Amino acid sequence: MFDYLIVGAGFAGSVLAERLARGLNKRVLIIDKRSHIGGNAYDCHDQHGVLIHRYGPHIFHTNSADVFDYLSRFTEWRQYQHRVKACVDGRLVPIPINLDTVNSLYGLNLDPKGMRDYLDSVAEKRSPLVTSEDVVVNGVGHELYQKFFRGYTRKQWGLDPSELDAQVTARVPVRFNRDDRYFTDTYQAMPARGFTHMFGNMLDHPNIKIMLNTDYREVCEMVTFGELIFTGPVDEYFNYQFGKLPYRSLEFKHETHHQEVFQEAPVVNYPNEYAYTRCTEFKYLTGQKHAHTSIVYEYPKAEGDPYYPIPRPDNAALYKKYQELADATPGVHFVGRLATYRYYNMDQVVAQALTLFTKLSGTKKRSEAMALA
Repeated sequence: MFDYLIVGAGFAGSVLAERLARGLNKRVLIIDKRSHIGGNAYDCHDQHGVLIHRYGPHIFHTNSADVFDYLSRFTEWRQYQHRVKACVDGRLVPIPINLDTVNSLYGLNLDPKGMRDYLDSVAEKRSPLVTSEDVVVNGVGHELYQKFFRGYTRKQWGLDPSELDAQVTARVPVRFNRDDRYFTDTYQAMPARGFTHMFGNMLDHPNIKIMLNTDYREVCEMVTFGELIFTGPVDEYFNYQFGKLPYRSLEFKHETHHQEVFQEAPVVNYPNEYAYTRCTEFKYLTGQKHAHTSIVYEYPKAEGDPYYPIPRPDNAALYKKYQELADATPGVHFVGRLATYRYYNMDQVVAQALTLFTKLSGTKKRSEAMALA
């Protein structure tokens, strides 16, 4: 008899399993259809001994002290500030667009005020900002939109930016200084021994049983449990009765090169050339010292494992139908990116899971819910 059956051993499921087991002394069975814990954040050593992220780069960053302190119970950290370059007009320039990006592309020597004046002169003001195209063209004009955003977005989403909600490109800022960090969060770090090691520590408790390579429908018929926490696709749970929620998937092409460094940045975006969107070199992320280096190319595609909910009004309306069903389903809690059809960062999923734990535990203060038993 388990108090909770948790479907999915990624961030949402693992955080809740740990909190329920350690914080409330509940017996938890956590299952996953994959052969490993950690969800999409799973990392492992490839055949050459290089630590890689199997499902593409996962960079931890957050402004939440609560989230960072919670995860710090299960890992030491390696300080890391992520930097990305884009291959545009045959050269590598910082992305998000900053002062160096504009000066490098156009052979200018602008200061921050000069950059503002320049972008004001080329921006095509639009109101209201409804689509992703509106956001970018309104901010930086049509030429930079074509160089950095339109091709990348079409590859990533299979749709033109004019067909996507404004939130997609609104996530990428423009900076009027030389700050080339991809994120500016207060806490930016990578688990010192990798994400999988952190998840292993999180789930290392006698009240937690883990079953991998397991479909939850089979388990529901085999074991007795009190309540269900579901982190998989919400439409799958309800047998797609309103139709499938659309996702974008990815294909990963991993390579190892017999050299210490492959490219001059951790991630290089390719907005216009090639079928892939970006190339990641993992040793930048992990800090590992190794004579070889491993990389991964990402090829977006329509079919496959669900990675990115597609932000369009019709999809939001379809999800709302499933959300109403989920809210009306007693004894089942839906949490995480797939279960709530949201494009969450890792820290946001952790925060969502901790909030659900607060509700399940009946505590009023978040600090009480997070306190170790």
